[in-house]
Parts: sequence; structure tokens; C-alpha cells
Amino acid sequence: MTLPPFHLAFPVDDLAEARRFYGGVMGCGEGRSSEEWIDFDFHGHQIVAHLAPGKAGDRANTHVDGHGVPVPHFGLVLSMPDWEALADRLRAGAADFVIEPTIRFKGLPGEQATMFLRDPSGNALEFKAFADPASLFAT
Repeated sequence: MTLPPFHLAFPVDDLAEARRFYGGVMGCGEGRSSEEWIDFDFHGHQIVAHLAPGKAGDRANTHVDGHGVPVPHFGLVLSMPDWEALADRLRAGAADFVIEPTIRFKGLPGEQATMFLRDPSGNALEFKAFADPASLFAT
């Protein structure tokens, strides 16, 4: 299945820090930019960091499989090898994990590898992977 790329605009406190995190730590290519925003290639999707000091970060947590999951958050579903490589890259880069890389729902439908982290502005991101990609929407 071929999915169209999504577009997500989100607030950041500092564009230089956003550029360092999304471009350097996350390895996202940079597209267009101005003094108020930067486009990044987020695995083929367009995310745009908009300068809006004090507007970033989560506002709630929900309980999922023994963890407090920050809301809102965004991220990607990766292949297991890509998820493992990103987890290694983030550990090496001293990422600010909210939930360390782990396996959630072990032995149940929808078993998945997941990790949550924050960007320098406090935005929460989740990256997950499934040993069986067909179980993405398993109940």
C-alpha cells in the first residue's frame, strides 16, 4: 500500500535547536525555511517547525500498558530494523526519553516496539515498529 505523505506543523521555542534536533539528531533533511519556520523531510513526510515560543509540549498523559503516554504526540511506524537503528542513534545522542525503547503489549495482538522522546521544545514524539506489520490495527 502506498500512502500519501502527511503534513504536520508544530510549535518550537527555538529554530536553531529544532534544526539541530530534527536535522542532526533525527537525520531529517531540511527543505524550505524562513526566519519563522523550517520544513523537514520526516521519512518522506513534511513536518514544519514553526517558531512559537511557549506553545510546545504535551498537556496530558494517558495510561497505556503501564506507562504515562504524553498527549499530544506524533511520530512514525517504522520497520523493525529501522526502529532498532533509530533507537541506537537516539541512545548515542543522549535523547530525552519519556519512555525508553521497549516492547509493549507482549504476547498480545498489536505487540510493538515503542519509544517516546521529547524534542528541545518539549514536543513528544513516538516511534514504533511491529514484528508483523499487518498487526498495526490488530484488536
